[in-house]
Amino acid sequence: MSEHIAACIAVGELEDFIHRVLLRCGTDEASADAVTRALVTASRMGTDSHGLRLLPHYVQALKGGRINGRPTLAFTQRLAATGYLDADDGFGHLAGYRAIEHAIDMAETAGIGAVAVGNSSHFGAAGCYALAAARRGYIGLSLCNADALVSLHQGQTPFHGTNPIAFAAPVPDSPPYLLDMATSSIPWNRVKQYRAIDRTLPPNVVVDAHGELTTDPQQAASLLPLGGADFGFKGAGLAGMVEVLSATLTGMIHGFRMLPMTGEDMSTPRGVGHFFLVMHPGAFSDRETYERSMQVYLEDLRAQPALEGRQVLAPGDREWRCQARRDAEGIPLDTANLAAYRQLAETLELAPPMLV
Repeated sequence: MSEHIAACIAVGELEDFIHRVLLRCGTDEASADAVTRALVTASRMGTDSHGLRLLPHYVQALKGGRINGRPTLAFTQRLAATGYLDADDGFGHLAGYRAIEHAIDMAETAGIGAVAVGNSSHFGAAGCYALAAARRGYIGLSLCNADALVSLHQGQTPFHGTNPIAFAAPVPDSPPYLLDMATSSIPWNRVKQYRAIDRTLPPNVVVDAHGELTTDPQQAASLLPLGGADFGFKGAGLAGMVEVLSATLTGMIHGFRMLPMTGEDMSTPRGVGHFFLVMHPGAFSDRETYERSMQVYLEDLRAQPALEGRQVLAPGDREWRCQARRDAEGIPLDTANLAAYRQLAETLELAPPMLV
């Protein structure tokens, strides 16, 4: 076990603890179910930064009133394949899963369904919602804007958020194809992690307060967009696309004006926007053609020669391997997460989670 890993927790035990914590903090059952599903999905796939590590933050947001734990979501279908979901300042996870269900319903009859979500909050890992569509046999796309952490190309200060893009597609008799990426060079959590262990950052991923490149995590003031200093116009452009679909379609505050996720104000709703698109594979040619083509594509991709000591992987392969390992061995908790979970249990007068 790594020196930074204090213990492991079984998937079922993690689900139970997160669910109990959220209910104790006053959420309704639907919100607790959705947040638990999303956080555990992310951690099973190895994305703990958007999984179990978020629970203490969400408790803070609930107690402060930033997040409405008992929202009344309102869906309006505008046209045959489009709709708007007002999340009532509830959890983005509940809004995300509800929006995907509405989009699937429209895609079943119209071949495609798109839902813009407003008045929402942080929704964890974008891949959770694209994956929910793929698990049902549909192609899914999930986007979300966020508070400013990423400079524009050749800009000096943060403007866009990490603005994730997630895409998932069903694969016959196999786990889905899953791409889940930020439009920044690296996640901001990587900077915080490297600060904590005093480790030098890779070159060309962050800048200091003057907009100059640095590898010192203590001096990092802003992430560079995907593509770095030379080709960051690509990442900045993708982040802008996410902003348009997530914020302008819904009339929400764009990332530059949004309250920071980890700021001192835990009482004011942030007005996050999301965008979800679901497509029925059989609406374009037929499902058999899609499935055959998908299998051939992935077989060819994985069969390509790799560099010495490396392996060519399809998007999602690494996550499914991690999921299988963590399902069998438990999800690791580092010392900070273990302490945070024990503190939550003590403060909320709950039984702490059982460890393996």
